[in-house]
Amino acid sequence: MKNKIILPLTLLLFFGFIPFQGQQSLALKKDIVVAEGEVQDNVITLGGNVLIEGKVKEDVVAFGGTITVKGKVGGVVLGVGSDIELASTAIIEGDLYSIGGTLKKEPGCVIEGDTVYFKTSEDISKFLKEAFRGIFTISFIPFVLITKLLLFFIWFIIAIVFAALLPRQISFASSQVRTSFWPVVGIGFLSIIIYVGVVIFSALLCFLLIGIPILLFFVILGIAIQIFGRVIFFYFFGETLSKAFGKSRISPLAAVTLGLVLITLIRFIPVLGFLFSFCMSIIGWGVVIRTKFGTTENWFKRT
Repeated sequence: MKNKIILPLTLLLFFGFIPFQGQQSLALKKDIVVAEGEVQDNVITLGGNVLIEGKVKEDVVAFGGTITVKGKVGGVVLGVGSDIELASTAIIEGDLYSIGGTLKKEPGCVIEGDTVYFKTSEDISKFLKEAFRGIFTISFIPFVLITKLLLFFIWFIIAIVFAALLPRQISFASSQVRTSFWPVVGIGFLSIIIYVGVVIFSALLCFLLIGIPILLFFVILGIAIQIFGRVIFFYFFGETLSKAFGKSRISPLAAVTLGLVLITLIRFIPVLGFLFSFCMSIIGWGVVIRTKFGTTENWFKRT
Protein backbone atom coordinates (compact mmCIF):
# COMPACT_ATOMS: atom_id res chain seq x y z
CA MET A 1 0.00 0.00 0.00
CA LYS A 2 2.85 2.38 0.85
CA ASN A 3 4.41 1.89 -2.57
CA LYS A 4 1.26 3.27 -4.21
CA ILE A 5 1.44 6.60 -2.34
CA ILE A 6 5.14 7.34 -2.78
CA LEU A 7 4.83 9.44 -5.96
CA PRO A 8 1.90 11.60 -4.75
CA LEU A 9 3.63 12.20 -1.43
CA THR A 10 6.84 13.13 -3.21
CA LEU A 11 4.99 15.68 -5.36
CA LEU A 12 3.21 17.07 -2.32
CA LEU A 13 6.48 17.52 -0.50
CA PHE A 14 8.10 19.15 -3.51
CA PHE A 15 5.38 21.80 -3.62
CA GLY A 16 5.62 22.51 0.08
CA PHE A 17 3.18 20.14 1.78
CA ILE A 18 5.18 18.09 4.27
CA PRO A 19 3.40 14.79 5.05
CA PHE A 20 5.56 13.83 8.04
CA GLN A 21 4.19 13.09 11.47
CA GLY A 22 5.46 14.94 14.54
CA GLN A 23 7.19 18.31 14.73
CA GLN A 24 9.22 18.69 11.54
CA SER A 25 10.86 21.79 10.06
CA LEU A 26 11.80 21.94 6.38
CA ALA A 27 12.48 25.29 4.75
CA LEU A 28 13.79 26.73 1.49
CA LYS A 29 16.03 29.79 2.01
CA LYS A 30 14.30 30.42 5.33
CA ASP A 31 15.75 30.68 8.81
CA ILE A 32 14.68 28.06 11.35
CA VAL A 33 14.81 28.70 15.09
CA VAL A 34 14.15 26.02 17.70
CA ALA A 35 13.69 28.16 20.79
CA GLU A 36 14.59 27.17 24.32
CA GLY A 37 12.02 24.68 25.62
CA GLU A 38 10.83 23.83 22.09
CA VAL A 39 11.15 20.32 20.64
CA GLN A 40 11.39 19.36 16.94
CA ASP A 41 11.84 15.94 15.33
CA ASN A 42 14.02 16.99 12.36
CA VAL A 43 15.31 20.28 10.99
CA ILE A 44 16.18 20.61 7.28
CA THR A 45 16.92 23.79 5.36
CA LEU A 46 18.16 24.68 1.88
CA GLY A 47 20.02 27.99 2.01
CA GLY A 48 18.68 29.17 5.38
CA ASN A 49 20.15 29.65 8.85
CA VAL A 50 19.47 27.27 11.73
CA LEU A 51 19.55 28.15 15.43
CA ILE A 52 19.00 25.34 17.95
CA GLU A 53 18.43 26.55 21.49
CA GLY A 54 15.91 23.86 22.42
CA LYS A 55 15.94 20.19 21.42
CA VAL A 56 15.89 18.35 18.09
CA LYS A 57 15.09 14.66 18.58
CA GLU A 58 16.73 13.40 15.40
CA ASP A 59 18.77 15.18 12.69
CA VAL A 60 19.73 18.69 11.63
CA VAL A 61 20.60 19.07 7.92
CA ALA A 62 21.53 22.32 6.18
CA PHE A 63 22.78 23.21 2.71
CA GLY A 64 24.45 26.62 2.80
CA GLY A 65 23.65 29.15 5.52
CA THR A 66 24.68 28.54 9.11
CA ILE A 67 24.02 26.02 11.87
CA THR A 68 24.30 27.30 15.43
CA VAL A 69 23.69 24.79 18.21
CA LYS A 70 23.21 25.94 21.77
CA GLY A 71 20.81 23.20 22.82
CA LYS A 72 20.57 19.46 22.19
CA VAL A 73 20.46 17.37 18.99
CA GLY A 74 19.63 13.70 19.40
CA GLY A 75 20.87 12.60 15.98
CA VAL A 76 23.23 13.83 13.28
CA VAL A 77 24.24 17.40 12.46
CA LEU A 78 25.13 17.69 8.76
CA GLY A 79 26.20 20.88 7.00
CA VAL A 80 27.08 21.12 3.30
CA GLY A 81 28.69 24.47 2.48
CA SER A 82 27.51 25.68 5.89
CA ASP A 83 29.16 27.53 8.77
CA ILE A 84 28.67 25.35 11.87
CA GLU A 85 29.12 26.81 15.34
CA LEU A 86 28.69 24.88 18.59
CA ALA A 87 28.23 26.83 21.81
CA SER A 88 29.62 25.57 25.10
CA THR A 89 26.12 24.31 26.00
CA ALA A 90 25.67 22.30 22.78
CA ILE A 91 25.07 18.56 23.02
CA ILE A 92 25.09 16.36 19.90
CA GLU A 93 24.31 12.72 20.60
CA GLY A 94 25.03 11.60 17.04
CA ASP A 95 27.75 12.47 14.53
CA LEU A 96 28.82 15.84 13.20
CA TYR A 97 29.51 16.18 9.45
CA SER A 98 30.86 19.40 7.95
CA ILE A 99 31.42 19.31 4.19
CA GLY A 100 32.84 22.35 2.42
CA GLY A 101 32.10 24.82 5.20
CA THR A 102 33.59 26.00 8.48
CA LEU A 103 33.44 24.47 11.96
CA LYS A 104 33.81 26.32 15.27
CA LYS A 105 33.49 24.61 18.64
CA GLU A 106 33.50 26.36 21.99
CA PRO A 107 35.08 24.56 24.97
CA GLY A 108 32.49 22.49 26.82
CA CYS A 109 30.39 21.39 23.86
CA VAL A 110 29.66 17.67 23.68
CA ILE A 111 29.74 15.49 20.53
CA GLU A 112 29.04 11.89 21.51
CA GLY A 113 29.51 10.52 17.99
CA ASP A 114 32.22 11.15 15.42
CA THR A 115 33.27 14.46 13.91
CA VAL A 116 33.88 14.33 10.16
CA TYR A 117 35.21 17.57 8.71
CA PHE A 118 35.96 17.84 4.99
CA LYS A 119 37.86 21.08 4.84
CA THR A 120 38.04 22.72 1.42
CA SER A 121 39.85 25.73 0.09
CA GLU A 122 38.39 29.17 0.80
CA ASP A 123 37.34 29.58 -2.84
CA ILE A 124 35.43 26.27 -2.91
CA SER A 125 33.73 26.99 0.42
CA LYS A 126 32.67 30.42 -0.86
CA PHE A 127 31.38 28.84 -4.07
CA LEU A 128 29.24 26.31 -2.18
CA LYS A 129 27.76 28.98 0.07
CA GLU A 130 26.96 31.29 -2.84
CA ALA A 131 25.53 28.37 -4.83
CA PHE A 132 23.03 27.44 -2.15
CA ARG A 133 22.21 31.08 -1.51
CA GLY A 134 21.73 32.06 -5.16
CA ILE A 135 20.57 28.86 -6.81
CA PHE A 136 17.37 30.48 -8.08
CA THR A 137 19.13 33.52 -9.51
CA ILE A 138 19.57 32.67 -13.19
CA SER A 139 22.48 35.05 -13.70
CA PHE A 140 24.49 33.53 -10.87
CA ILE A 141 26.15 30.57 -12.58
CA PRO A 142 25.97 28.83 -15.96
CA PHE A 143 22.70 27.18 -16.86
CA VAL A 144 24.15 23.64 -16.82
CA LEU A 145 25.37 24.00 -13.25
CA ILE A 146 22.04 25.51 -12.19
CA THR A 147 20.25 22.52 -13.71
CA LYS A 148 22.48 20.07 -11.85
CA LEU A 149 21.97 21.86 -8.56
CA LEU A 150 18.20 21.94 -9.09
CA LEU A 151 18.26 18.20 -9.79
CA PHE A 152 20.28 17.78 -6.61
CA PHE A 153 17.58 19.59 -4.61
CA ILE A 154 14.81 17.53 -6.19
CA TRP A 155 16.62 14.27 -5.45
CA PHE A 156 17.27 15.46 -1.91
CA ILE A 157 13.57 16.09 -1.32
CA ILE A 158 12.66 12.71 -2.81
CA ALA A 159 15.34 10.99 -0.72
CA ILE A 160 14.15 12.39 2.60
CA VAL A 161 10.55 11.39 1.80
CA PHE A 162 11.63 7.80 1.19
CA ALA A 163 13.91 7.80 4.25
CA ALA A 164 10.98 8.95 6.38
CA LEU A 165 8.34 6.62 4.91
CA LEU A 166 10.27 3.45 4.08
CA PRO A 167 13.44 3.29 6.23
CA ARG A 168 13.24 -0.47 6.80
CA GLN A 169 12.80 -1.33 3.11
CA ILE A 170 15.63 0.98 2.05
CA SER A 171 17.99 -0.40 4.69
CA PHE A 172 17.15 -3.99 3.80
CA ALA A 173 17.56 -3.48 0.05
CA SER A 174 20.88 -1.71 0.63
CA SER A 175 22.18 -4.69 2.60
CA GLN A 176 21.37 -6.94 -0.35
CA VAL A 177 23.70 -4.91 -2.59
CA ARG A 178 26.58 -6.14 -0.41
CA THR A 179 25.47 -9.72 0.11
CA SER A 180 24.24 -10.42 -3.44
CA PHE A 181 26.18 -7.94 -5.58
CA TRP A 182 26.66 -9.99 -8.76
CA PRO A 183 23.13 -11.43 -8.84
CA VAL A 184 21.85 -7.87 -8.39
CA VAL A 185 24.02 -6.64 -11.29
CA GLY A 186 22.87 -9.50 -13.53
CA ILE A 187 19.20 -8.96 -12.76
CA GLY A 188 19.58 -5.22 -13.26
CA PHE A 189 21.27 -5.58 -16.64
CA LEU A 190 18.70 -8.08 -17.93
CA SER A 191 15.75 -6.15 -16.54
CA ILE A 192 16.82 -2.92 -18.28
CA ILE A 193 17.17 -4.75 -21.62
CA ILE A 194 13.77 -6.41 -21.20
CA TYR A 195 12.19 -3.15 -20.06
CA VAL A 196 13.44 -1.24 -23.11
CA GLY A 197 12.11 -3.99 -25.39
CA VAL A 198 8.71 -4.00 -23.68
CA VAL A 199 8.44 -0.19 -23.87
CA ILE A 200 9.28 -0.21 -27.59
CA PHE A 201 6.73 -2.97 -28.20
CA SER A 202 4.09 -1.06 -26.20
CA ALA A 203 4.84 2.09 -28.19
CA LEU A 204 4.22 0.18 -31.42
CA LEU A 205 0.94 -1.10 -29.99
CA CYS A 206 -0.15 2.52 -29.47
CA PHE A 207 -1.16 2.52 -33.14
CA LEU A 208 -3.85 0.01 -32.10
CA LEU A 209 -4.87 2.14 -29.06
CA ILE A 210 -4.57 -0.84 -26.72
CA GLY A 211 -0.88 -0.07 -26.31
CA ILE A 212 -1.45 3.36 -24.72
CA PRO A 213 -2.45 2.13 -21.22
CA ILE A 214 0.22 -0.59 -21.40
CA LEU A 215 2.89 1.97 -22.32
CA LEU A 216 1.72 4.31 -19.57
CA PHE A 217 1.86 1.51 -17.00
CA PHE A 218 5.42 0.54 -17.90
CA VAL A 219 6.60 4.16 -17.97
CA ILE A 220 5.25 4.73 -14.44
CA LEU A 221 6.73 1.43 -13.29
CA GLY A 222 10.12 2.37 -14.74
CA ILE A 223 10.08 5.74 -13.00
CA ALA A 224 9.19 4.09 -9.67
CA ILE A 225 12.00 1.55 -10.02
CA GLN A 226 14.51 4.23 -11.03
CA ILE A 227 13.62 6.50 -8.11
CA PHE A 228 13.56 3.76 -5.48
CA GLY A 229 16.80 2.27 -6.78
CA ARG A 230 18.53 5.64 -6.72
CA VAL A 231 17.49 6.28 -3.10
CA ILE A 232 18.77 2.83 -2.12
CA PHE A 233 22.09 3.75 -3.72
CA PHE A 234 22.19 7.02 -1.75
CA TYR A 235 21.67 5.06 1.45
CA PHE A 236 24.26 2.46 0.47
CA PHE A 237 26.98 5.04 -0.17
CA GLY A 238 26.10 7.12 2.89
CA GLU A 239 26.18 4.08 5.15
CA THR A 240 29.46 2.93 3.57
CA LEU A 241 31.03 6.33 4.19
CA SER A 242 29.85 6.28 7.78
CA LYS A 243 31.32 2.81 8.35
CA ALA A 244 34.60 3.94 6.81
CA PHE A 245 34.89 6.37 9.71
CA GLY A 246 34.13 3.65 12.24
CA LYS A 247 30.45 4.40 12.80
CA SER A 248 28.39 1.20 12.83
CA ARG A 249 24.96 2.87 12.75
CA ILE A 250 23.59 5.96 11.04
CA SER A 251 20.06 7.27 10.65
CA PRO A 252 18.38 6.75 7.25
CA LEU A 253 18.00 10.52 6.78
CA ALA A 254 21.70 11.16 7.37
CA ALA A 255 22.73 8.16 5.24
CA VAL A 256 20.73 9.17 2.14
CA THR A 257 21.91 12.77 2.48
CA LEU A 258 25.57 11.83 2.73
CA GLY A 259 25.20 9.39 -0.16
CA LEU A 260 23.46 12.00 -2.29
CA VAL A 261 26.25 14.52 -1.69
CA LEU A 262 28.96 11.96 -2.51
CA ILE A 263 27.24 10.70 -5.67
CA THR A 264 26.49 14.24 -6.87
CA LEU A 265 30.17 15.17 -6.57
CA ILE A 266 31.16 12.06 -8.52
CA ARG A 267 28.63 12.81 -11.27
CA PHE A 268 30.21 16.22 -11.82
CA ILE A 269 33.31 14.45 -13.17
CA PRO A 270 33.18 14.23 -17.00
CA VAL A 271 32.92 10.72 -18.52
CA LEU A 272 33.45 9.05 -15.13
CA GLY A 273 30.23 10.63 -13.88
CA PHE A 274 28.28 9.24 -16.84
CA LEU A 275 29.72 5.73 -16.43
CA PHE A 276 29.04 5.84 -12.71
CA SER A 277 25.41 6.86 -13.33
CA PHE A 278 24.97 3.99 -15.78
CA CYS A 279 26.36 1.44 -13.29
CA MET A 280 24.21 2.98 -10.56
CA SER A 281 21.10 2.48 -12.69
CA ILE A 282 21.95 -1.17 -13.33
CA ILE A 283 22.49 -1.91 -9.63
CA GLY A 284 19.43 0.13 -8.66
CA TRP A 285 17.15 -1.77 -11.04
CA GLY A 286 18.64 -5.07 -9.96
CA VAL A 287 18.21 -4.58 -6.22
CA VAL A 288 14.67 -3.15 -6.55
CA ILE A 289 13.46 -6.05 -8.70
CA ARG A 290 15.34 -8.76 -6.78
CA THR A 291 14.03 -7.55 -3.40
CA LYS A 292 10.61 -6.45 -4.73
CA PHE A 293 11.06 -2.89 -3.48
CA GLY A 294 12.90 -3.97 -0.36
CA THR A 295 10.25 -6.41 0.90
CA THR A 296 11.92 -9.79 0.29
CA GLU A 297 15.44 -11.21 0.12
CA ASN A 298 15.07 -12.81 -3.31
CA TRP A 299 11.86 -12.50 -5.27
CA PHE A 300 12.96 -15.28 -7.65
CA LYS A 301 13.83 -17.80 -4.94
CA ARG A 302 11.75 -20.93 -5.04
CA THR A 303 9.78 -21.64 -1.91
